Amino acid sequence: MNTLSYRTKSVSSLEMQGQRKWYVINAENQSVGRLSSKIASILMGKNKPSFTPHADTGDYVIVINAEKVRLTGKKWEQKEYKDYSHHPGGLKTTLAEELLEKDARRIIERGVKGMIPKTKLGRAMYKKMFVYKGEEHPHVAQKPEAL
Repeated sequence: MNTLSYRTKSVSSLEMQGQRKWYVINAENQSVGRLSSKIASILMGKNKPSFTPHADTGDYVIVINAEKVRLTGKKWEQKEYKDYSHHPGGLKTTLAEELLEKDARRIIERGVKGMIPKTKLGRAMYKKMFVYKGEEHPHVAQKPEAL
């Protein structure tokens, strides 16, 4: 019996270098959590049959219209983003509507960052995401396809 026919093939990060795609996602009227989980799965490469957990096999993601994202329920008034400086009394809380006014991109960035692995590999995956306010982005030369 030929056992090579049903062995699992692990793809290395080097083999993926030329095969990465670029995607553009319009965040207008999309829920933050559902959008973030979709972006995280693309960054990790879980949408591909060649997904390998120990290698960075994901694609690049460009998110436009970050300021037009949607939160359900009363989350604009109630959701808090917490930052801690590791000093006593160093907890800072920011409401979602304040964060939207300050920098709308950070709402999506923080949502995605919480959904990818907290390792060196996760940080490399996170660097393949670009979030912009408005329709314009500087990645036209990469010929991204709409998702």
